[in-house]
Amino acid sequence: MRLTKSICPECKRIIEASIFEENGKIVIGKECPDHGNFRDVYWSDAELYRKFERYSYTGTGISNFQSSSFLNCPFGCGICQDHESGTLLANIDITNRCNLRCPVCFANARVKGVVFEPSFEEIRKMMETLRNEKPVPCSAIQFSGGEPTVRDDLPEIIEMAQKLGFAQIQVASNGIRLANSPEYCKKLKDTTLRTIYLAFDGVTPDPYIETRGFNALPLKKKAIENCRICGPESIVLVPTLAKGVNDFQIGGIIRYAAENLDIVKGVNFQPIAFTGRIDKSQREQKRITIPDVIKLAEEQTNGEIPRNAWYPVSFVVPISRFLSAVRKVPIPELTVHPHCGAGTYIFFEEGHFIPITNFLDVEGFTEFLTEIIPEMNGKVSRVLTLSKVLRQVPRYIDEKKGPKSINVVQMILGVLKKGDMENTSRFHRNTLFIGTMHFQDLYNIDLERVKKCGVHYAIPDGRIIPFCTYNIFHRDSVESKFSVPYVQESKPEQE
Repeated sequence: MRLTKSICPECKRIIEASIFEENGKIVIGKECPDHGNFRDVYWSDAELYRKFERYSYTGTGISNFQSSSFLNCPFGCGICQDHESGTLLANIDITNRCNLRCPVCFANARVKGVVFEPSFEEIRKMMETLRNEKPVPCSAIQFSGGEPTVRDDLPEIIEMAQKLGFAQIQVASNGIRLANSPEYCKKLKDTTLRTIYLAFDGVTPDPYIETRGFNALPLKKKAIENCRICGPESIVLVPTLAKGVNDFQIGGIIRYAAENLDIVKGVNFQPIAFTGRIDKSQREQKRITIPDVIKLAEEQTNGEIPRNAWYPVSFVVPISRFLSAVRKVPIPELTVHPHCGAGTYIFFEEGHFIPITNFLDVEGFTEFLTEIIPEMNGKVSRVLTLSKVLRQVPRYIDEKKGPKSINVVQMILGVLKKGDMENTSRFHRNTLFIGTMHFQDLYNIDLERVKKCGVHYAIPDGRIIPFCTYNIFHRDSVESKFSVPYVQESKPEQE
């Protein structure tokens, strides 16, 4: 189907790879002259692969790039001139300390014998680098680790991010400190933090026992309840999925999220990547891909969230470009590789799921916006063109098939009129986002995907590195270079 570059899982040299269809699946195959052949499932549904492939866009990248050539990708990372997406979401690991020792940790946190914990000023410089990206400054940041809440100055770090102009700030957490301290939840809310990215692997104890080493479910529920009462006001559940471990709970997790829609605003399923601490010998047994998630969601919601409700993350690029024309400023475009992630929005009413695709012709709508964008950017009055767009929107909506409790036409018109935070927030308050992002490992890495990556790590030496290459190739060297010897650490908090 196509050729690409990949990596030998043994010696980590760059080798040729082919991505091809076999028995209805998409497979990546590669051969190292020293270590032989390697094969893995790239996408488990060839038809869905082709559908997603239609929505590939090239972004503007970062014009003040840090490296001059893609030829040394992925070893010379630092965003280069061949990188096609800006930083859509930046990760900053503010510590590698953790109050758990999860068997599936891709960061292998807590066990390296050294402490990686950038100083307050180093974090400031990393955030300034992100905000200085051109042509579009990074506007979304996630503080991660390790476990970010073990740093007592996390509230001050969040406040600094807000002062530097980040519009979206979130913290990736296991929830232990949130569960143990309502006061701490309120302290985070008072810093204007809006979103907790909460590890959440299932709705029964068993998945946690395997993925976290103990039954963490009561802690997760307590963390959610404390956030409901004290803040922050938004939680995204983040299940790490592995076949045979918790893939049978996808529907249950979605329903749990929908039943707690007042505080849970999204679910982002992350199929397990075989990096970090996980046992790589279990790869074939536990490998799960994006189409598997989509298929299981359909099966486990009795068809209410069908496979045709899902689109690649990049599908919304025409909407971003239209809103950019409306606001007369460049805004981030989700020009990530179409096979990196998928998502949909659903409404939940009277115990049933209503995907946005049930009542909105999303393909026709985005095609219409694509056609109108040149007119928005041309000599014709923007006001007249916008008025024309707003008149046309209802033709793409069948209100009879939508939720009864919400005026979906007015909600969508509100987003298109201004595209501001207030209107987009109103949309998100009434919907549940369901997404899945499959990060790469040495067995399935495709360097074409790396070129379009929009999720990046900022590190203390000033470089910005794509998520997958950082975790596969650079994390250990960065943490070793900027670390201090491990002295003493408290036991994992599991109660």
